[in-house]
Amino acid sequence: MNMIQKSEAIKAGLRKGFQDGSSKMAHRKCYGYNVGPDGELTVNPDEAQVVCWIFEQYLYGNSLGKIAAGLEQQGILSPTGKAKWNREAIDKLLSNEKYTGRVLLQKTVSTGAIQIENDGLMERYLYTGSHEAIISDELFRKVQLEKLKRTKTPENTVAMRFTF
Repeated sequence: MNMIQKSEAIKAGLRKGFQDGSSKMAHRKCYGYNVGPDGELTVNPDEAQVVCWIFEQYLYGNSLGKIAAGLEQQGILSPTGKAKWNREAIDKLLSNEKYTGRVLLQKTVSTGAIQIENDGLMERYLYTGSHEAIISDELFRKVQLEKLKRTKTPENTVAMRFTF
C-alpha cells in the first residue's frame, strides 16, 4: 500500500466513525466538561459556571477583550491553565455547539498541508443528546446572531444556518 492509498484508507476510516457515531472526536474534552471513566462527557460544575458567564457577558455587549480581562480579574485560569485568556479561545468557546449537548463532526477538512473550515466541501455530522448541555439552544443562537452583528465586514459574512 503506497502513501496515497494509506492516507485515503485513514480518511475513509475517520469518515465512517463520523457517520456511525463511533468517532472518539465526539467525546473530545472541552472546557466545561470532564471525560468520565466510560469516556462520556460529564459537566464540570465550576467550569460550566464560567462558560455560562462568558456567554452572558458577550450578550450584554462586552467585547472578547473585556471578557478576557474579567476572567483574569476573577483569577479564573484559561483552558490551558494560563492566568490570561486570549480572545481566540473565548471566540471559539462562544461558537462551540458542544455546550448545547450536541456534537458537530468534520467542521474542518485537511487539504494535505493545512486544515480549513468545512464550508460544504464535505458532509458534516451532527449528533444530539450525546451529553448534558451547559447552555440553552436559545442562548447559543442569540450569541451566534450577536457575533454576526459584530462582524467588521458584514458584506463578507456568510449566512449562518442553524442545524438545530
